[in-house]
Amino acid sequence: MLRRQTRRRTMAGKVKWVTDIEKSVLINNFEKRGWIQVAENEDWNFYWMSVQTIRNVFSVETGYRLSDDQIVNHFPNHYELTRKDLMVKNIKRYRKELEKEGSPLAEKDENGKYIYLDFVPVTFMLPADYNLFVEEFRKNPSSTWIMKPCGKAQGKGIFLINKLSQIKKWSRDSKTSSFVSQSSKEAYVISLYINNPLLIGGKKFDLRLYVLVSTYRPLRCYMYKLGFCRFCTVKYTPSTSELDNMFVHLTNVAIQKHGDDYNHIHGGKWTVSNLRLYLESTRGKEVTNKLFDEIHWIIVQSLKAVAPVMNNDKHCFECYGYDIIIDDKLKPWLIEVNASPSLTSSTANDRILKYNLINDTLNIAVPNGEIPDCKWNKSPPKEVLGNYEVLYDEEMAQSGGPDRDLRSRSGQSTGVKGNRARDSGKPVLTTWK
Repeated sequence: MLRRQTRRRTMAGKVKWVTDIEKSVLINNFEKRGWIQVAENEDWNFYWMSVQTIRNVFSVETGYRLSDDQIVNHFPNHYELTRKDLMVKNIKRYRKELEKEGSPLAEKDENGKYIYLDFVPVTFMLPADYNLFVEEFRKNPSSTWIMKPCGKAQGKGIFLINKLSQIKKWSRDSKTSSFVSQSSKEAYVISLYINNPLLIGGKKFDLRLYVLVSTYRPLRCYMYKLGFCRFCTVKYTPSTSELDNMFVHLTNVAIQKHGDDYNHIHGGKWTVSNLRLYLESTRGKEVTNKLFDEIHWIIVQSLKAVAPVMNNDKHCFECYGYDIIIDDKLKPWLIEVNASPSLTSSTANDRILKYNLINDTLNIAVPNGEIPDCKWNKSPPKEVLGNYEVLYDEEMAQSGGPDRDLRSRSGQSTGVKGNRARDSGKPVLTTWK
């Protein structure tokens, strides 16, 4: 009897965890902390859940109130950022609001293009924006466009087109005789394809960067230093004869691993630090710093765009997988944001990276590995950040005046880690941190 009571007391001080994602990089991290696994219908403190489960937790019909000692790894309406159509809609709304306020961030050039906020390829929703898309297509009929289903991941359902007849065929194949309203499940986005990507070794690649948000209002987010590049297995060609060859165009590992030339040792991946070294040696240090500043800038702006509509529930944090493509002019483009970045390991290095990512995420989200308290201020000391660094802290930024965002964006000062100001040569505080 006494032994049972003692065990109950020792359990009482331990975090009780649940997950519906059976991945060793998660479970090993929970067990390492001495946390205790419980069933979903028992009292739990920490639930690492899939996006399907989060929907049920916060749904009006099946949802339930979380108590102050419970936290989960998604915000209730994360899809405002992670659904391709909603992300674009929110960024467009954000630009319009800044324009209405007369913000210098919304400044346009003589062609009517945003100078600072042009970081998402021209995008339309289908079927809703079909007529607008046709109008845009006809302005530049030689362009290539990429079609993606709104709610799918891992490259599923994606194809490239360069003729209007291909869309009409898609429409017929989707069992719609014309572009009548369909359910959102069948909604697609169509974006101008970046047909001049930066190539390394003749191959296209994209960047997968991990960003942790602990709160949206005030916005506080962290960038993980150990992101990576994902390479295609086949050399890139803009030739229209290769539009159907996804090994040329899509970097998703879920697609590339089926290619004949896929390398199972390095998995077609390269660390961000390797990319940085490569660019510094081929393009120079200054333009490389500017590129990474711009990448950090567009991530912060995308989060600011969704912050007003995000349900900033105090029980939530989220680790996003950002996908960025760099073009041959070293301009970064935001392609999409993933709510459940893959925790499957394709290589030994991948396993180590993802284990450390989860470890560092938990150190921020669950301070000291102790039972969570939702009332804490979510601003952990620097020592526990591991490979994360503060990307943006709204409370700190508000003390710096309204033009901080623009000063940072126009290159007067750099984006992270207090690098040297471009103009004065003096170290300065990050202008939007």
